[in-house]
Amino acid sequence: MAASTPNGIEEPGQARREAMALRRAAGSFLERRWASILVVAVALAAYFAVANPAFLSGNNLLTIASFLSETAIVTAGEVMVMICGEIDLSVGFVAAMAPFVMYFVWNDAGLPLWLGVVAGLIVSGIVGLVNGLVTVVLRVPSFVTTLGMSFLLNGLTLTTTGAFPIQAPEQGTRFAALMGHNQVAELGWAIAVVLIVQIGLSYTRWGLYTIATGGNLLGASEAGVNVRAIKIANFILCSVLGGLAGILLAFRVSSIDPSAGGYDIMFRAVSGAVIGGTALAGGSGTVIGGFIGALVLAILLDGFTLQGIQANTFDLILGAAILVAMILNVTLQGRRQQGGQ
Repeated sequence: MAASTPNGIEEPGQARREAMALRRAAGSFLERRWASILVVAVALAAYFAVANPAFLSGNNLLTIASFLSETAIVTAGEVMVMICGEIDLSVGFVAAMAPFVMYFVWNDAGLPLWLGVVAGLIVSGIVGLVNGLVTVVLRVPSFVTTLGMSFLLNGLTLTTTGAFPIQAPEQGTRFAALMGHNQVAELGWAIAVVLIVQIGLSYTRWGLYTIATGGNLLGASEAGVNVRAIKIANFILCSVLGGLAGILLAFRVSSIDPSAGGYDIMFRAVSGAVIGGTALAGGSGTVIGGFIGALVLAILLDGFTLQGIQANTFDLILGAAILVAMILNVTLQGRRQQGGQ
């Protein structure tokens, strides 16, 4: 079975096989939940690069990385909660509160700054624990639980700080650079968080139980999965990642602002998760997809800014993007189900 004729021309059979292999590879790629949004991200980047050469400049890429980093970290936690079939509306206010906890431990208690960071993350985790307990033990819908917690945290932060921003500690030090003042380091934190959480979701029992809990709560419970513990653990994870994002943001902008975070970063995280393929009903989603969804938002915001488009138009495009993403997700999910039958 010769691969080609003596003059080097390929046989038709081989060309057909190569075409079929290429189609199978493309089909396999597109079956991935995050594939379609990755194509969109690449297309958007190409468009804005052609429309404005400054888009690919070093400084602008750092700007995109800065916008992406905090959103991607919060999105990773939000994806895990949403896969469980829940949602966390308070995570943005955890991001606003955690840097103040860090500052008070460092400035008022006189402890090392790294202990302040740890304290901020612990307090963030406690908020997630309360959210989880109220949701799964008292059976309060997570939407209501975390909405109430968001108001509580916002009021607490504004009251204890007098609603005034303060300068982030130890500016110009290596520690501050590691904790986000250096934008490359901040992006490194985001990539590390996304990879660790995605590995946990894909290759550990915790990840398997998370998907099972969101996909079929009763079935998972009857199979021996402690669905309450899984949900509570993911609420804690989401809040801790929210606190980490808030601390990194404070170091990046050299200021701890009580108005930072809030609903803005929370809605960006939820949008990134949905655009990246996480099902609002629970049971499916990927952290990598959420990261790509957050990247799309970062590219859109930065590209629109360079083009001089107003923020209101950005919201219009964002709403359309979410609707299109959901339609694609439903369509691809139907194809996957048909292929599995």
